[in-house]
Amino acid sequence: MTSPRILIVDDEADLRELLEITLVKMGLDIDSASDLATARNYLKQHEYALVLTDMRLPDGLGIELVQEITAQYKNTPVAVITAFGSADNAVVALKAGAFDYLSKPVGLEQLRVMVRSALRISQTDEQPSAKVAAPPALRLMGQSEAMQALRAQIARLARSMAPVSISGESGSGKELAARDIHVQSGRSDKPFVAVNCGAIPEALMEAEFFGYRKGAFTGAVDDRDGFFQAANGGTLLLDEVADLPLAMQVKLLRAIQERRVRKVGATVEEPVDVRIISATHQNLLDCVGRGTFRQDLYYRLNVIELNLPPLRERLDDIALLAQAILARLDAGQVRLAPAALDALLDYSFPGNVRELENILERALAFANDGVIEVTDLVLKAAHTPKVVLAPEVTELTATPVESKAIVQDAPVLTAINDIPGSLPDHLDEVEREIIRRALSKTQFNRTQAAELLGISFRQLRYRMQRLDINAPE
Repeated sequence: MTSPRILIVDDEADLRELLEITLVKMGLDIDSASDLATARNYLKQHEYALVLTDMRLPDGLGIELVQEITAQYKNTPVAVITAFGSADNAVVALKAGAFDYLSKPVGLEQLRVMVRSALRISQTDEQPSAKVAAPPALRLMGQSEAMQALRAQIARLARSMAPVSISGESGSGKELAARDIHVQSGRSDKPFVAVNCGAIPEALMEAEFFGYRKGAFTGAVDDRDGFFQAANGGTLLLDEVADLPLAMQVKLLRAIQERRVRKVGATVEEPVDVRIISATHQNLLDCVGRGTFRQDLYYRLNVIELNLPPLRERLDDIALLAQAILARLDAGQVRLAPAALDALLDYSFPGNVRELENILERALAFANDGVIEVTDLVLKAAHTPKVVLAPEVTELTATPVESKAIVQDAPVLTAINDIPGSLPDHLDEVEREIIRRALSKTQFNRTQAAELLGISFRQLRYRMQRLDINAPE
Protein backbone atom coordinates (compact mmCIF):
# COMPACT_ATOMS: atom_id res chain seq x y z
CA MET A 1 0.00 0.00 0.00
CA THR A 2 1.48 3.36 -1.06
CA SER A 3 1.77 6.21 1.40
CA PRO A 4 -0.50 9.25 0.95
CA ARG A 5 1.16 12.03 -1.05
CA ILE A 6 1.16 15.68 0.04
CA LEU A 7 2.03 18.69 -2.15
CA ILE A 8 3.62 21.70 -0.41
CA VAL A 9 3.63 25.01 -2.31
CA ASP A 10 5.69 27.79 -0.71
CA ASP A 11 8.50 30.08 -1.86
CA GLU A 12 10.25 30.07 1.54
CA ALA A 13 12.83 27.28 1.43
CA ASP A 14 13.21 27.10 5.22
CA LEU A 15 9.46 26.70 5.77
CA ARG A 16 9.21 24.08 3.02
CA GLU A 17 12.01 22.10 4.66
CA LEU A 18 10.32 22.30 8.09
CA LEU A 19 7.01 21.13 6.65
CA GLU A 20 8.68 18.33 4.69
CA ILE A 21 10.54 16.98 7.73
CA THR A 22 7.40 17.05 9.86
CA LEU A 23 5.24 15.27 7.29
CA VAL A 24 7.87 12.69 6.32
CA LYS A 25 8.00 11.69 10.00
CA MET A 26 4.27 11.01 9.70
CA GLY A 27 5.05 8.44 6.98
CA LEU A 28 3.87 10.59 4.06
CA ASP A 29 5.35 11.14 0.59
CA ILE A 30 6.08 14.80 -0.12
CA ASP A 31 6.40 16.89 -3.26
CA SER A 32 7.46 20.54 -2.96
CA ALA A 33 6.98 23.48 -5.27
CA SER A 34 8.17 27.06 -4.95
CA ASP A 35 5.65 28.59 -7.39
CA LEU A 36 2.28 28.06 -9.05
CA ALA A 37 3.68 26.77 -12.34
CA THR A 38 5.58 23.92 -10.65
CA ALA A 39 2.57 23.09 -8.50
CA ARG A 40 0.32 22.84 -11.55
CA ASN A 41 2.73 20.40 -13.21
CA TYR A 42 2.77 18.21 -10.10
CA LEU A 43 -1.04 18.18 -9.99
CA LYS A 44 -1.14 16.83 -13.54
CA GLN A 45 1.18 13.96 -12.62
CA HIS A 46 -0.08 12.78 -9.22
CA GLU A 47 -3.14 12.46 -7.01
CA TYR A 48 -2.71 14.17 -3.66
CA ALA A 49 -4.29 13.55 -0.27
CA LEU A 50 -3.67 17.23 0.54
CA VAL A 51 -2.27 20.35 -1.09
CA LEU A 52 -0.82 22.92 1.29
CA THR A 53 -0.13 26.32 -0.32
CA ASP A 54 1.09 29.73 0.78
CA MET A 55 -1.16 32.66 -0.12
CA ARG A 56 1.62 34.75 -1.70
CA LEU A 57 3.77 33.15 -4.40
CA PRO A 58 6.24 34.59 -6.94
CA ASP A 59 3.98 34.04 -9.95
CA GLY A 60 0.55 34.59 -8.39
CA LEU A 61 -1.68 34.03 -5.38
CA GLY A 62 -2.45 30.82 -3.55
CA ILE A 63 -6.15 31.59 -3.86
CA GLU A 64 -5.83 30.90 -7.59
CA LEU A 65 -4.58 27.40 -6.81
CA VAL A 66 -7.42 26.90 -4.34
CA GLN A 67 -9.98 27.78 -7.02
CA GLU A 68 -8.34 25.55 -9.63
CA ILE A 69 -8.12 22.54 -7.34
CA THR A 70 -11.72 23.03 -6.16
CA ALA A 71 -12.89 23.08 -9.79
CA GLN A 72 -10.62 20.43 -11.38
CA TYR A 73 -9.58 18.08 -8.54
CA LYS A 74 -12.73 17.86 -6.45
CA ASN A 75 -11.45 14.97 -4.28
CA THR A 76 -8.25 16.79 -3.26
CA PRO A 77 -8.46 18.89 -0.07
CA VAL A 78 -6.43 22.10 -0.23
CA ALA A 79 -5.31 24.17 2.74
CA VAL A 80 -3.66 27.59 2.82
CA ILE A 81 -0.89 29.19 4.88
CA THR A 82 -1.65 32.79 5.82
CA ALA A 83 0.47 35.49 7.40
CA PHE A 84 -0.03 36.08 11.11
CA GLY A 85 -3.13 38.18 11.75
CA SER A 86 -4.44 37.82 8.17
CA ALA A 87 -7.81 36.46 9.21
CA ASP A 88 -9.46 38.04 6.18
CA ASN A 89 -7.27 36.00 3.81
CA ALA A 90 -8.19 32.81 5.64
CA VAL A 91 -11.91 33.58 5.35
CA VAL A 92 -11.55 34.36 1.63
CA ALA A 93 -9.75 31.06 1.07
CA LEU A 94 -12.36 29.07 2.99
CA LYS A 95 -15.15 30.69 1.00
CA ALA A 96 -13.29 29.75 -2.20
CA GLY A 97 -13.33 26.09 -1.17
CA ALA A 98 -10.21 25.63 0.98
CA PHE A 99 -10.39 22.73 3.40
CA ASP A 100 -8.57 24.56 6.20
CA TYR A 101 -5.83 27.09 6.92
CA LEU A 102 -2.66 27.52 8.98
CA SER A 103 -1.29 30.81 10.30
CA LYS A 104 2.41 31.73 10.36
CA PRO A 105 4.41 30.88 12.32
CA VAL A 106 3.11 27.39 11.59
CA GLY A 107 2.42 25.30 14.68
CA LEU A 108 3.61 21.76 14.01
CA GLU A 109 0.99 20.12 16.21
CA GLN A 110 -1.74 22.09 14.45
CA LEU A 111 -0.22 20.99 11.13
CA ARG A 112 -0.34 17.32 12.14
CA VAL A 113 -3.95 17.62 13.28
CA MET A 114 -4.99 19.24 10.00
CA VAL A 115 -3.17 16.64 7.90
CA ARG A 116 -4.81 13.78 9.80
CA SER A 117 -8.24 15.35 9.16
CA ALA A 118 -7.46 15.69 5.45
CA LEU A 119 -6.30 12.08 5.26
CA ARG A 120 -9.57 10.87 6.77
CA ILE A 121 -11.43 12.63 3.95
CA SER A 122 -9.11 11.23 1.27
CA GLN A 123 -9.41 7.69 2.61
CA THR A 124 -13.20 7.98 2.55
CA ASP A 125 -13.09 9.12 -1.08
CA GLU A 126 -10.87 6.18 -2.03
CA GLN A 127 -13.36 3.62 -0.65
CA PRO A 128 -16.66 4.23 -2.43
CA SER A 129 -17.74 0.62 -1.96
CA ALA A 130 -17.62 1.02 1.81
CA LYS A 131 -19.61 4.20 1.47
CA VAL A 132 -22.32 2.50 -0.52
CA ALA A 133 -22.48 -0.46 1.84
CA ALA A 134 -22.93 1.71 4.92
CA PRO A 135 -24.29 5.15 4.02
CA PRO A 136 -24.52 7.61 6.89
CA ALA A 137 -27.91 7.81 8.58
CA LEU A 138 -29.08 11.33 7.76
CA ARG A 139 -31.60 13.07 9.98
CA LEU A 140 -33.06 15.71 7.67
CA MET A 141 -35.94 14.09 5.78
CA GLY A 142 -37.80 15.12 2.66
CA GLN A 143 -37.81 14.69 -1.11
CA SER A 144 -38.85 18.20 -2.12
CA GLU A 145 -36.56 20.19 -4.40
CA ALA A 146 -35.59 22.44 -1.51
CA MET A 147 -34.49 19.50 0.65
CA GLN A 148 -32.60 17.78 -2.16
CA ALA A 149 -30.67 21.00 -2.81
CA LEU A 150 -30.05 21.36 0.92
CA ARG A 151 -28.68 17.83 1.25
CA ALA A 152 -26.37 18.37 -1.73
CA GLN A 153 -25.05 21.53 -0.10
CA ILE A 154 -24.54 19.72 3.21
CA ALA A 155 -22.54 16.98 1.43
CA ARG A 156 -20.21 19.64 0.00
CA LEU A 157 -19.83 21.41 3.34
CA ALA A 158 -18.97 18.14 5.07
CA ARG A 159 -15.64 17.96 3.22
CA SER A 160 -14.39 21.27 4.63
CA MET A 161 -13.19 22.51 7.98
CA ALA A 162 -14.72 25.92 7.29
CA PRO A 163 -17.07 27.24 10.00
CA VAL A 164 -20.73 27.01 9.00
CA SER A 165 -23.50 29.33 10.18
CA ILE A 166 -26.94 27.68 10.02
CA SER A 167 -29.93 29.98 9.97
CA GLY A 168 -33.61 29.15 9.92
CA GLU A 169 -36.85 29.54 11.81
CA SER A 170 -37.33 27.87 15.15
CA GLY A 171 -38.17 24.20 14.73
CA SER A 172 -36.82 23.93 11.16
CA GLY A 173 -34.09 21.40 12.04
CA LYS A 174 -30.88 23.39 12.52
CA GLU A 175 -29.32 20.86 14.90
CA LEU A 176 -30.28 18.00 12.57
CA ALA A 177 -28.51 19.80 9.72
CA ALA A 178 -25.40 20.21 11.88
CA ARG A 179 -25.44 16.51 12.76
CA ASP A 180 -25.78 15.61 9.06
CA ILE A 181 -22.73 17.75 8.26
CA HIS A 182 -20.79 15.97 11.00
CA VAL A 183 -21.83 12.44 10.08
CA GLN A 184 -20.74 12.92 6.44
CA SER A 185 -17.41 14.50 7.34
CA GLY A 186 -14.04 12.99 8.04
CA ARG A 187 -14.82 13.62 11.71
CA SER A 188 -17.82 11.30 11.87
CA ASP A 189 -16.02 8.90 14.23
CA LYS A 190 -15.27 11.74 16.65
CA PRO A 191 -17.61 13.50 19.12
CA PHE A 192 -20.45 15.80 18.14
CA VAL A 193 -21.20 18.22 20.98
CA ALA A 194 -24.24 20.52 20.84
CA VAL A 195 -24.35 23.51 23.19
CA ASN A 196 -27.36 25.77 23.75
CA CYS A 197 -25.65 29.11 24.34
CA GLY A 198 -28.82 30.64 25.76
CA ALA A 199 -29.19 28.04 28.50
CA ILE A 200 -25.86 28.59 30.30
CA PRO A 201 -25.64 31.16 33.13
CA GLU A 202 -23.20 33.91 32.19
CA ALA A 203 -21.10 33.36 35.32
CA LEU A 204 -20.46 29.73 34.33
CA MET A 205 -19.85 30.20 30.61
CA GLU A 206 -16.06 30.29 30.59
CA ALA A 207 -15.80 27.20 32.80
CA GLU A 208 -18.39 25.33 30.72
CA PHE A 209 -16.74 26.14 27.39
CA PHE A 210 -13.07 25.81 28.33
CA GLY A 211 -13.08 23.69 31.50
CA TYR A 212 -11.36 24.41 34.81
CA ARG A 213 -8.59 23.27 37.12
CA LYS A 214 -9.09 21.85 40.57
CA GLY A 215 -9.34 24.69 43.08
CA ALA A 216 -9.95 27.38 40.45
CA PHE A 217 -13.05 28.47 42.34
CA THR A 218 -15.29 27.30 45.17
CA GLY A 219 -16.74 23.94 44.23
CA ALA A 220 -14.03 23.02 41.70
CA VAL A 221 -13.00 19.82 43.47
CA ASP A 222 -11.55 18.16 40.35
CA ASP A 223 -10.14 19.07 36.96
CA ARG A 224 -12.86 19.21 34.34
CA ASP A 225 -12.87 19.50 30.57
CA GLY A 226 -15.10 22.00 28.80
CA PHE A 227 -17.14 21.75 25.61
CA PHE A 228 -14.10 22.37 23.40
CA GLN A 229 -12.13 19.51 24.94
CA ALA A 230 -15.20 17.23 24.83
CA ALA A 231 -15.55 17.88 21.09
CA ASN A 232 -11.82 17.57 20.37
CA GLY A 233 -11.33 15.98 16.96
CA GLY A 234 -15.00 16.39 16.16
CA THR A 235 -17.65 19.07 15.79
CA LEU A 236 -18.93 21.69 18.23
CA LEU A 237 -22.40 23.14 17.56
CA LEU A 238 -23.03 26.54 19.12
CA ASP A 239 -26.82 26.65 19.07
CA GLU A 240 -28.52 30.03 19.55
CA VAL A 241 -25.10 31.66 19.34
CA ALA A 242 -26.72 35.13 19.22
CA ASP A 243 -27.54 34.73 22.93
CA LEU A 244 -23.86 34.79 23.95
CA PRO A 245 -22.94 37.84 26.08
CA LEU A 246 -20.32 40.18 24.59
CA ALA A 247 -17.67 39.26 27.16
CA MET A 248 -17.90 35.59 26.20
CA GLN A 249 -17.87 36.45 22.51
CA VAL A 250 -14.35 37.89 22.90
CA LYS A 251 -13.06 34.70 24.52
CA LEU A 252 -14.80 32.51 21.96
CA LEU A 253 -13.28 34.50 19.10
CA ARG A 254 -9.78 33.95 20.47
CA ALA A 255 -10.36 30.22 20.94
CA ILE A 256 -11.60 29.86 17.36
CA GLN A 257 -8.74 31.91 15.87
CA GLU A 258 -5.92 30.39 17.91
CA ARG A 259 -7.43 26.90 18.15
CA ARG A 260 -6.21 26.82 21.71
CA VAL A 261 -8.10 27.16 24.99
CA ARG A 262 -7.05 27.82 28.56
CA LYS A 263 -8.97 26.27 31.40
CA VAL A 264 -10.11 28.49 34.24
CA GLY A 265 -7.29 28.45 36.79
CA ALA A 266 -4.68 27.17 34.31
CA THR A 267 -1.53 29.05 33.25
CA VAL A 268 -1.02 27.47 29.83
CA GLU A 269 -3.22 26.97 26.79
CA GLU A 270 -3.87 23.60 25.20
CA PRO A 271 -4.53 22.94 21.50
CA VAL A 272 -7.97 21.77 20.39
CA ASP A 273 -9.05 20.44 17.02
CA VAL A 274 -12.70 21.38 16.68
CA ARG A 275 -14.88 22.29 13.73
CA ILE A 276 -17.29 25.05 14.68
CA ILE A 277 -20.90 25.10 13.48
CA SER A 278 -23.17 27.86 14.77
CA ALA A 279 -26.94 28.15 14.56
CA THR A 280 -29.53 30.77 15.39
CA HIS A 281 -33.09 31.76 14.49
CA GLN A 282 -32.08 35.42 14.72
CA ASN A 283 -30.50 37.51 11.98
CA LEU A 284 -26.87 37.78 13.10
CA LEU A 285 -26.16 40.72 10.83
CA ASP A 286 -29.00 42.64 12.50
CA CYS A 287 -27.49 41.72 15.87
CA VAL A 288 -24.17 43.17 14.69
CA GLY A 289 -25.96 46.38 13.68
CA ARG A 290 -27.59 46.62 17.12
CA GLY A 291 -24.24 46.10 18.83
CA THR A 292 -25.24 42.87 20.57
CA PHE A 293 -22.94 40.67 18.48
CA ARG A 294 -19.30 41.33 17.61
CA GLN A 295 -18.61 41.96 13.95
CA ASP A 296 -15.26 40.11 14.00
CA LEU A 297 -16.89 37.02 15.52
CA TYR A 298 -19.70 37.25 12.96
CA TYR A 299 -17.23 37.10 10.07
CA ARG A 300 -15.34 34.26 11.72
CA LEU A 301 -18.48 32.14 12.19
CA ASN A 302 -20.31 33.13 9.01
CA VAL A 303 -17.71 31.83 6.54
CA ILE A 304 -20.34 29.63 4.89
CA GLU A 305 -24.04 30.19 5.48
CA LEU A 306 -26.60 27.41 5.33
CA ASN A 307 -30.23 28.49 5.35
CA LEU A 308 -32.96 25.97 6.18
CA PRO A 309 -36.31 26.42 4.42
CA PRO A 310 -39.42 26.62 6.63
CA LEU A 311 -41.88 23.74 6.41
CA ARG A 312 -44.48 25.87 4.61
CA GLU A 313 -42.03 26.15 1.69
CA ARG A 314 -41.68 22.39 1.32
CA LEU A 315 -45.22 21.10 1.71
CA ASP A 316 -44.38 18.12 -0.52
CA ASP A 317 -42.51 16.66 2.45
CA ILE A 318 -45.40 16.74 4.94
CA ALA A 319 -46.82 13.31 4.10
CA LEU A 320 -43.37 11.69 4.40
CA LEU A 321 -42.58 13.55 7.61
CA ALA A 322 -45.93 12.67 9.15
CA GLN A 323 -45.46 9.00 8.35
CA ALA A 324 -41.98 8.98 9.89
CA ILE A 325 -43.14 10.84 13.00
CA LEU A 326 -46.05 8.48 13.57
CA ALA A 327 -43.72 5.49 13.16
CA ARG A 328 -41.28 6.98 15.68
CA LEU A 329 -44.13 7.53 18.16
CA ASP A 330 -44.91 3.79 18.00
CA ALA A 331 -48.32 4.53 16.56
CA GLY A 332 -48.65 1.09 14.97
CA GLN A 333 -51.15 1.21 12.14
CA VAL A 334 -52.42 4.71 12.90
CA ARG A 335 -52.71 6.75 9.70
CA LEU A 336 -53.86 10.16 8.56
CA ALA A 337 -57.28 10.44 6.94
CA PRO A 338 -57.10 12.13 3.51
CA ALA A 339 -58.96 15.15 4.87
CA ALA A 340 -56.51 15.40 7.76
CA LEU A 341 -53.55 15.36 5.38
CA ASP A 342 -55.24 18.08 3.31
CA ALA A 343 -55.68 20.13 6.47
CA LEU A 344 -51.96 19.80 7.25
CA LEU A 345 -51.10 20.85 3.71
CA ASP A 346 -53.23 23.98 4.19
CA TYR A 347 -51.57 24.85 7.50
CA SER A 348 -48.73 27.39 7.66
CA PHE A 349 -46.73 25.69 10.47
CA PRO A 350 -45.27 28.69 12.28
CA GLY A 351 -43.41 26.19 14.49
CA ASN A 352 -42.18 24.14 11.51
CA VAL A 353 -41.31 20.43 11.89
CA ARG A 354 -41.29 20.63 15.69
CA GLU A 355 -44.88 21.86 15.59
CA LEU A 356 -45.86 19.04 13.21
CA GLU A 357 -44.48 16.55 15.75
CA ASN A 358 -46.49 18.16 18.55
CA ILE A 359 -49.69 18.20 16.47
CA LEU A 360 -49.39 14.50 15.59
CA GLU A 361 -48.44 13.46 19.12
CA ARG A 362 -51.53 15.24 20.46
CA ALA A 363 -53.73 13.86 17.68
CA LEU A 364 -52.78 10.29 18.61
CA ALA A 365 -54.53 10.78 21.94
CA PHE A 366 -57.82 11.56 20.19
CA ALA A 367 -57.67 9.26 17.15
CA ASN A 368 -60.34 6.54 16.89
CA ASP A 369 -60.04 3.24 15.01
CA GLY A 370 -56.44 3.94 13.99
CA VAL A 371 -57.32 6.98 11.86
CA ILE A 372 -56.42 10.60 12.60
CA GLU A 373 -59.24 12.88 11.43
CA VAL A 374 -59.21 16.64 10.89
CA THR A 375 -60.74 17.35 14.29
CA ASP A 376 -58.06 15.25 15.99
CA LEU A 377 -55.40 17.68 14.78
CA VAL A 378 -56.86 20.69 16.66
CA LEU A 379 -55.08 23.10 14.34
CA LYS A 380 -55.00 26.79 15.10
CA ALA A 381 -57.91 28.37 13.23
CA ALA A 382 -55.88 31.34 12.01
CA HIS A 383 -53.66 29.01 9.99
CA THR A 384 -56.21 26.58 8.50
CA PRO A 385 -58.10 28.45 5.76
CA LYS A 386 -59.63 25.61 3.79
CA VAL A 387 -60.92 23.56 6.68
CA VAL A 388 -62.68 26.25 8.68
CA LEU A 389 -64.33 28.58 6.17
CA ALA A 390 -67.76 29.72 7.21
CA PRO A 391 -70.72 28.71 4.94
CA GLU A 392 -71.22 32.16 3.46
CA VAL A 393 -67.67 32.27 1.98
CA THR A 394 -67.31 28.75 0.64
CA GLU A 395 -68.70 29.07 -2.87
CA LEU A 396 -65.31 28.35 -4.44
CA THR A 397 -64.28 25.45 -2.20
CA ALA A 398 -67.35 23.59 -0.92
CA THR A 399 -71.11 23.70 -0.77
CA PRO A 400 -72.75 25.48 2.21
CA VAL A 401 -74.05 22.15 3.50
CA GLU A 402 -70.58 20.57 3.44
CA SER A 403 -69.03 23.54 5.20
CA LYS A 404 -71.69 23.53 7.88
CA ALA A 405 -71.03 19.86 8.52
CA ILE A 406 -67.35 20.57 8.96
CA VAL A 407 -67.95 23.33 11.45
CA GLN A 408 -70.47 21.30 13.41
CA ASP A 409 -68.15 18.28 13.52
CA ALA A 410 -65.31 20.42 14.87
CA PRO A 411 -66.69 22.95 17.33
CA VAL A 412 -63.19 23.73 18.55
CA LEU A 413 -62.41 25.40 15.20
CA THR A 414 -63.83 28.78 14.27
CA ALA A 415 -64.01 30.64 10.99
CA ILE A 416 -61.04 32.78 10.06
CA ASN A 417 -62.88 36.07 10.25
CA ASP A 418 -64.74 35.22 13.46
CA ILE A 419 -63.46 36.88 16.62
CA PRO A 420 -65.12 35.47 19.73
CA GLY A 421 -67.10 37.96 21.77
CA SER A 422 -65.51 36.56 24.92
CA LEU A 423 -62.08 34.98 24.65
CA PRO A 424 -62.29 33.24 28.07
CA ASP A 425 -65.67 31.68 27.15
CA HIS A 426 -64.30 30.57 23.78
CA LEU A 427 -61.21 28.96 25.37
CA ASP A 428 -63.43 27.25 27.94
CA GLU A 429 -65.50 25.77 25.12
CA VAL A 430 -62.38 24.50 23.37
CA GLU A 431 -61.11 22.91 26.59
CA ARG A 432 -64.56 21.47 27.37
CA GLU A 433 -64.78 19.78 23.97
CA ILE A 434 -61.29 18.23 24.23
CA ILE A 435 -61.96 16.87 27.73
CA ARG A 436 -65.31 15.44 26.63
CA ARG A 437 -63.68 13.64 23.74
CA ALA A 438 -60.96 12.18 26.00
CA LEU A 439 -63.62 10.98 28.45
CA SER A 440 -65.67 9.52 25.63
CA LYS A 441 -62.63 7.68 24.27
CA THR A 442 -62.00 6.10 27.70
CA GLN A 443 -65.67 5.34 28.49
CA PHE A 444 -65.48 8.09 31.14
CA ASN A 445 -62.53 6.53 32.94
CA ARG A 446 -61.09 9.73 34.38
CA THR A 447 -57.71 8.21 35.24
CA GLN A 448 -57.14 7.08 31.65
CA ALA A 449 -58.52 10.35 30.30
CA ALA A 450 -56.06 12.32 32.44
CA GLU A 451 -53.20 10.21 31.04
CA LEU A 452 -54.39 10.89 27.49
CA LEU A 453 -54.47 14.62 28.16
CA GLY A 454 -51.09 14.65 29.90
CA ILE A 455 -52.47 16.07 33.16
CA SER A 456 -52.95 14.68 36.66
CA PHE A 457 -56.21 13.12 37.87
CA ARG A 458 -56.65 16.01 40.31
CA GLN A 459 -56.22 18.58 37.51
CA LEU A 460 -58.80 16.77 35.39
CA ARG A 461 -61.29 16.63 38.26
CA TYR A 462 -60.86 20.35 38.91
CA ARG A 463 -61.34 21.21 35.22
CA MET A 464 -64.45 19.02 34.98
CA GLN A 465 -65.97 20.85 37.97
CA ARG A 466 -65.06 24.28 36.59
CA LEU A 467 -66.42 23.49 33.12
CA ASP A 468 -69.51 21.69 34.44
CA ILE A 469 -68.69 18.34 32.81
CA ASN A 470 -70.64 15.52 34.41
CA ALA A 471 -70.67 11.77 33.96
CA PRO A 472 -73.55 10.46 31.78
CA GLU A 473 -76.45 9.06 33.75
